[in-house]
Amino acid sequence: MTQKVALITGSSRGIGKVTALRLAEAGYDIVINYARSKKSALEVAEQIEGMGRRVLVVKANVGDVAKIKDMFAQIDQEFGRLDIFVNNAASGVQRPVMELEESHWDWTLNINSKALLFCAQEAAKLMERNGGGKIVSISSLGSIRYLENYTVVGVSKAALEALTRYLAVELAQKNIIVNAVSGGAVDTEALKHFPNREELLQEAREKTPAGRMVEIDDIVNSVMFLLSDESSMIRGQTIIVDGGISLLV
Repeated sequence: MTQKVALITGSSRGIGKVTALRLAEAGYDIVINYARSKKSALEVAEQIEGMGRRVLVVKANVGDVAKIKDMFAQIDQEFGRLDIFVNNAASGVQRPVMELEESHWDWTLNINSKALLFCAQEAAKLMERNGGGKIVSISSLGSIRYLENYTVVGVSKAALEALTRYLAVELAQKNIIVNAVSGGAVDTEALKHFPNREELLQEAREKTPAGRMVEIDDIVNSVMFLLSDESSMIRGQTIIVDGGISLLV
C-alpha cells in the first residue's frame, strides 16, 4: 500500500485529523486540507512524516470550485494518483429559521454539500487511472431529525446524504465506492460553535442507550471500515454511529 494516496478535507483537527493519522498508520501517503488552521495542519503533517509517509498540505476553501480544482491539480502534480477521498470539511451558521439570511444558506450549502459534488468529480478523474477508489463523507443526525439552531446545516447534510446515493450509483462503473458516516453529538472543535453546546452534550451523556456519548474514534472506526475491502458491497449508504440515541422518540 506504500504508493496509495488519501485526501482528507478539513484534516487539521477533530475527526479529519484522526482519520488522516489512522490512514497514515495504514500505509497511505496523505493530503492534508485546511482553510484557516495552518499551524494545526502543519503539526498533523509533521506527525505523518514521522511515520515515514509522504504528505502534502493544501490550503483550500472547499466551498469554492476554483480552489477545489487547484487542490486536485496539486495532488496530481505531487502524487499523480488518488485512492481515497474523505469528505470531512464542514461549516455552518447556527441560527433559528427566522434569523437565517441568504449568505448563511450559501456559505453552509457550498462547504457542506456543493463541495462533495465537485471534489468527487475531481477525485474520480484521479481514481479511475488506478482502477478505482473510495469516497466517504461525514454527515450528522441533523440530516434526519430536528436539532435546535441547526436548520441550514441539517439541510446541507441531508443534501450530502442524497448526493452520496447518486454518486454511489454513477461512479460504480469506475469501481469507486461511495458512502457516508453520520454521527451523534461528538465533543469536537466544531461543537464549540453551537449556542446550545452544553445542552447537546448533556443530552448525549444522559440519553444515549449505549451508556456513553459518541467519541471521535467511534466515527473514525466506521470510516476506516467503509474504506476497507470488507465493506465493498456497501454502496450509497449512510451509517449512523450514535450509540442508539436516534432510535428514541
